[in-house]
Amino acid sequence: MKTRVVLDTAFCGERFEAARALGGRLHYIAVAPDVPPAPEQLGHVWPLDVPGFHRVILSDEVTLDLLVGALDAMLPQVAARVDAFYLSPEVAPSLARMLAKLAVQGATLHARAADEALVWALTAAGFVCRMADASDIVAEYRSLRPRAAEQVAPVRRAVVIGAGLAGSSAAHRLCARGWQVTLIERHAQPAQEASGNLAGIFMPLLSKDDNIPTRLSRAAYLFALREWRRMGGAGVAFDGADCGVLQLARDERHAKVQQDVLAQWGYPQQYARWADAQEASAMIGAPTPHGGWLFEQGGWARPASLCEAMLAACGERLRRVFCTEALSLQRVDDEWQVRGADGALLAQAPTVILASGASAGQIEQASELPLFKLRGQVTHLPLADAAPQPPLLPLVVCREAYVTPPSNGMVCAGATYDSDDDPALRASSQLENLTRLAEIIPTEAVAALADTAPLAGRVGFRCAAPDRLPLAGALPDYANAGRLEFLSEVPRHPGLHCLLGYASRGLIWAPLMAELLVSQLEHTPPPLEAALVDALDPGRFLLKQRRRAQ
Repeated sequence: MKTRVVLDTAFCGERFEAARALGGRLHYIAVAPDVPPAPEQLGHVWPLDVPGFHRVILSDEVTLDLLVGALDAMLPQVAARVDAFYLSPEVAPSLARMLAKLAVQGATLHARAADEALVWALTAAGFVCRMADASDIVAEYRSLRPRAAEQVAPVRRAVVIGAGLAGSSAAHRLCARGWQVTLIERHAQPAQEASGNLAGIFMPLLSKDDNIPTRLSRAAYLFALREWRRMGGAGVAFDGADCGVLQLARDERHAKVQQDVLAQWGYPQQYARWADAQEASAMIGAPTPHGGWLFEQGGWARPASLCEAMLAACGERLRRVFCTEALSLQRVDDEWQVRGADGALLAQAPTVILASGASAGQIEQASELPLFKLRGQVTHLPLADAAPQPPLLPLVVCREAYVTPPSNGMVCAGATYDSDDDPALRASSQLENLTRLAEIIPTEAVAALADTAPLAGRVGFRCAAPDRLPLAGALPDYANAGRLEFLSEVPRHPGLHCLLGYASRGLIWAPLMAELLVSQLEHTPPPLEAALVDALDPGRFLLKQRRRAQ
């Protein structure tokens, strides 16, 4: 089913509802300088008023993108094939050619209070205009120039390799869009490797310059919160709690930086606010001299339970092939054959998605991606009658390390960042975790844990890229790459994609990266601005390599 794409330069609830009433699959893109008031029925999923792209999935048939920022800044970041435009009076004639680049042949355009300059600009860009009344115009895009061929609808069958957060999220979004998915996992259960910790933390990044990691984490964090609410919420649909996260300042200088960031960006209180030393000390039940950022909607989740919830929602469209490792891929007759030990055929489909974290490099086609492993040891502190007790906190607290509220008789503290590949628990890593915990919660009981806590916890290996950003998109073909100047010139393996490099932020990266990849597979508008999509492209490392060599 074709998706109808509408672009509105000023969100109007009545127009949006009218577009929904037409039925069919709808993708509605609205640009606004600030987040408009939430329609009554959409309040539970409505975005916070922060800049950037906000994807709101209302159903499997209706998607709303709210683009918050100046129109002339947002429009160049849109990648879409638009069927209908609604222009507000402030649209400048200089944007006409940009609108034409987004228009499909025959696209309609409605402009309110249009002046003569806008009419001339639209006409020059390829729109045939007529006056609807004294100031409103109706136009149709009729370009005589050849346009790129319409994208062919994909065959909706895919194999996903890896059932951690990346793979489970991909399967979840694909099945929601009507795909048949085979999920291959070498373990008997999902989320047994990097996604297997008892608690993962969800919170955004902040920075004074609003850099690429900050913008990406903001979009991903808020999208994840909205999607989890659609599922039922943390603590209901899966184990966890949106109890808040307190990120303490390291010292007085860092506290000043944290406060400056909040003052510069003026975030809504629910997104990020300052908790001074008195408030922060009261929260953690221990003295802390500097205060910190409070993310009221942040919290923790058990990744394995989230993966199971997403896979359960896939229903009959999902086939699980567990206790089986995918070792090789071969393209035969426009389909990928996925083979395991002794060359046994495990599955085949036109589309394959590598989401197996640190083990993805075993697949030949992904072996040259510059991914590496980071060892992380988490310490488990059981609640027991014997003293000393671990801290019993109402929210997640972090600085150089983190500590969770108690759950199922356990507090989690960690995690280390090690460069070796030792899978065993070790006392030195436990001491590192507990020393940092004592610095965050400076009480005698916590300090005593370094000497009394039994060696208990978990070791996992995070998959990371040199720039610490995920890889989401079509896999580059290193063997067939020649001279390259742009990402669009990077050769790709047909039908082969990846979701990798989530490092320690898989909880917030996974939902948005899956949504991005599905939009690429289905040729629908992406959930991020073009500059951020490029920052995630798996071909970026090959492009840099070739540019250095030229």
